[in-house]
Amino acid sequence: MNKKFRAHIFLLIVNFIYGANYTIAKSLMKDYIHPMGFILLRVLGATTLFFLISPFFKTEKIDRKDFPMLIFCGVIGIAVNQLLFFKGLNLTGAINASLIITTNPMIVLLVAALLIKERITKWKVGGILAGASGAVILILFSKHADDGKHAIAGDVWIFLNSFFYAVYLVLVKPLMLKYHPLTVIKWVFIFGLPVVLFFGYDELMDVQWSTFTPNIWLGVAFVVVGSTFIAYLFNIIALKEVSPEIVSIYIYLQPIIATIFSLSMNHERITMVQIAASMLIFAGVYLVSAPLEKVRKQP
Repeated sequence: MNKKFRAHIFLLIVNFIYGANYTIAKSLMKDYIHPMGFILLRVLGATTLFFLISPFFKTEKIDRKDFPMLIFCGVIGIAVNQLLFFKGLNLTGAINASLIITTNPMIVLLVAALLIKERITKWKVGGILAGASGAVILILFSKHADDGKHAIAGDVWIFLNSFFYAVYLVLVKPLMLKYHPLTVIKWVFIFGLPVVLFFGYDELMDVQWSTFTPNIWLGVAFVVVGSTFIAYLFNIIALKEVSPEIVSIYIYLQPIIATIFSLSMNHERITMVQIAASMLIFAGVYLVSAPLEKVRKQP
């Protein structure tokens, strides 16, 4: 199979998993396991799985000069990214969270422009402004069943999560070109684990495991194995073959999948504010991404 084609297949799988994860993870946090404890379980489980499969792949020695960047990627891409996401998801709705995440391609563009001097055209500026407007509308004017102030705080946490994930995508790309994907992802999880352990230990110790039904265990397995181990592994394999911008563009599939899951489980309803905001965000994603390929093809 062509490597670039395989990368796109992996990205489709990743974003299907992430789309379902909004509703599944939120339902588990409501009654069974708190956000910080859940993240510790995710990272601890995924790190263990990466170590178990690593002997089947080529062993690589990391250059000493690359360790600071691996540590930084572990902190922002694993610890900060995931802690913010689950903290926000616990406070806001699954549909809102999935829509805010779609600002990621625009943030990736801004980060790439600052760090690797990616060109920003007037179309991209327009896209960034449209997407930012949609995110602001979604955060300020969405109606939530929960306390409004908590929901707004949750939306803000999700937006910050999108920002740190964008920084991670841009910074981890050079490491992907130098090392095998499993080598990179194993080390970033190792360096992210201590931070997650600090914030999540008490909440994980408070979990009442005896109350878990078989369906709850399946949901936990989906979050730990699916949305953490498989999703991160497939994402970083894809990143080796395609640009951070392409990886981030696939994110706009998540609201579609998240909405289907949420509606099918009768958790939420779509509002006009969400529809209007999503139109602005998707228009922004289009303006940021579509002209990009044309610019790159110009001599």
